Parts: sequence; C-alpha cells; structure tokens
Amino acid sequence: MNLNALFPSNLVGSILTAVVIALVTWLVYTISKGMINRMVEHKLKNQDENNARFNTLSSLLKSIAGYVLFFVALVMILGEFGVNTSAIIASAGIIGLAIGFGAQGLVSDIVTGFFILTENQVNVGEYVTIGGYSGVVEETGLRLMKVRGVSGDLHFIPNREISSLTNHSRGNMQALVDIRIAYDSDVNQAIQILQKRCDELREQLPQLVEGPNVLGVQDLGSSDVVIRILARTENGEQWAVERELRKELKLALEQADFESPFPHQAILLQKK
Repeated sequence: MNLNALFPSNLVGSILTAVVIALVTWLVYTISKGMINRMVEHKLKNQDENNARFNTLSSLLKSIAGYVLFFVALVMILGEFGVNTSAIIASAGIIGLAIGFGAQGLVSDIVTGFFILTENQVNVGEYVTIGGYSGVVEETGLRLMKVRGVSGDLHFIPNREISSLTNHSRGNMQALVDIRIAYDSDVNQAIQILQKRCDELREQLPQLVEGPNVLGVQDLGSSDVVIRILARTENGEQWAVERELRKELKLALEQADFESPFPHQAILLQKK
C-alpha cells in the first residue's frame, strides 16, 4: 500500500500547519485572558469592591478576543486546505453589517454600558438619578441598569437612554433645613437659640461631618420668617440628619416660647 497516495505530503503538511495554528491560537487566547484580567483589575483598582463590574467587563473582553482570534485561525486553517477565504471574509463583513443595522439599539446599549462600567460612573448600592428616575442601583450591565425607586418600584433603564446620570453617593452630602418663625418674632434671639441647639447636636450626631450652622434669614413671607440651617453629613445620612434637625430645632423654639407662624392652622388641626 502506497501511503503517499493515501496521504499526500502537502495534505500532511497542511494538517500539521492547522494543528500548529490551533495550538498557537489557544496559547494566545490563554495569554490574552490573563492580560485582560490584569488590565480590568488595574482599571477598577479594587477587584473585591467591584466584583460585578470586574466579571462583566472581563467576560465581554474575553468574548471579543476569543471571537476575533478563532475567526482568524479558522480563516488561516481553511486557507491551508485551499479554500477561498476571501468569500468567507466578505460574507462575514456583510452579515456583520446587517446585524449592526438590525440591532442598533442593542449595540448602543452595549457600547454605552461598557463606558459606564469602565469609567466607574456608578456602582451597585449607590443612589442615583437617571432621567426622571431616582433610586438605588441594584444591577449594572452591558444592556440595561436596574434602579429601585423609593416607592419600591424597580426601573429597567436601557443604557442607550442614559444621556445624563447624577450619582448622589460620592463624597459628603448636605443636610438643608428651613425653620419658620412668626413674622413679629425676635429673629436674633431665634438664631441664637437655633445655633446653640445646633452646637449641642454636633456632639450627639456622629453622622455629621461639618456644622450644623445657622446661615441666617433665607426668606421673608407674608406671615413668617424662614431661617436656614446647613450641615454636611456622611454619604447617605443627609435625610436622617435633616429629620433630626427639624425635630430638635422645633422643640428648642417651643421651649423658648416662640410662636408658630400659622397658629390658626395648628388650632384647626387639633380640633380635627
């Protein structure tokens, strides 16, 4: 039996070349995965705190690298066996173009989501405002973002619709409180009482970073005077601090016999 007739030397050479191409492609892909992991980890700085973003980005980049490498390897292997690969490349281009036109929204979602994740614009658990929706981020992905509103509603927001994003969970926040007193009250005395109570609260509220301080008269109404108090708090604690300030400052004014700017409304409420 003539082995050369069954296995021509050029066929054996093509098979060996194809095996080498496959092995080299797999080796390059393995090295690429390690490089992608290091690159994404370096970009996110802290893998433990950004585990979801790390997994999403690394998975996407690995998929892209794998598709490109294995497509190139397939074309090279087919070329070794005499297949006209130019037609395959042209067909792949046409198919890719058709998919691109047919899935423009999906492509836009993925591109926008990729930049949101890489630029660290938002993380899970942060309080954000996107368009007309405000709430806590429950999930970030390459296609959409899930935001849980204060009322409990879960909003599914496609990434392509995120034209602007406000992150309320970065850095210290402001607690702003307006206190109203009767128009004919002694404003200077009210400011002194409020500031004294603010100084006491400064030692009682660990969430405070700065203040609270009485800024002064903010507005003059037809029957009341508005006094504004400002404080800086730890992130996410501003609402609790505002509630505590309103309660304690109201009690401080009541103890000093300051009248409500709307006494007739208070009487009506008591009668009801």
